[in-house]
Amino acid sequence: MMSLRSPLGRAIGLGSSKEGVSHWWWQRVTSVALVPLSVWFVFSLASLAGADHQTVVEWMRSPIVASLLIMFVLTAFYHALLGVQVIIEDYVHTEWLKMTSLIGLNFVTLLITLVAAVLLLRIAVGV
Repeated sequence: MMSLRSPLGRAIGLGSSKEGVSHWWWQRVTSVALVPLSVWFVFSLASLAGADHQTVVEWMRSPIVASLLIMFVLTAFYHALLGVQVIIEDYVHTEWLKMTSLIGLNFVTLLITLVAAVLLLRIAVGV
C-alpha cells in the first residue's frame, strides 16, 4: 500500500523514547551527589583511623551518620548500575545475552544494595 506521508512524517514518533535523556540526567545527578558524599565518607573514615570497634559502631549509630551512609550506598550503587548498563548496551551485541546481562545486573545490584542498607540499619538500630 502506498503512503502519502513524507519520509519525515513516517519517521516522527519512531525515534528515541526519551529514556536516554533520563538515563544521562540521573548519571550526572548521582555523580554530583557522590562528590560531597565521597569526601565526607573518606574524611570520616580517616578520622576514625585507629579507633576501636565500639567507637566505630557508636559513630555509625548517629542518625545523621547512618542516613549519610545509606544515602552514599544507595547513590553509589545506582550510579554504578547506570554506568554498567551503558557498557552492556554499547558492547554486548547478541540480543539474548544483552537482555540476560541487564536483568542479571539489575538483580545483583538490587540484592547488594538491599543487603548493604539492611546491614547499615541493623548497626544503626543496634540489632
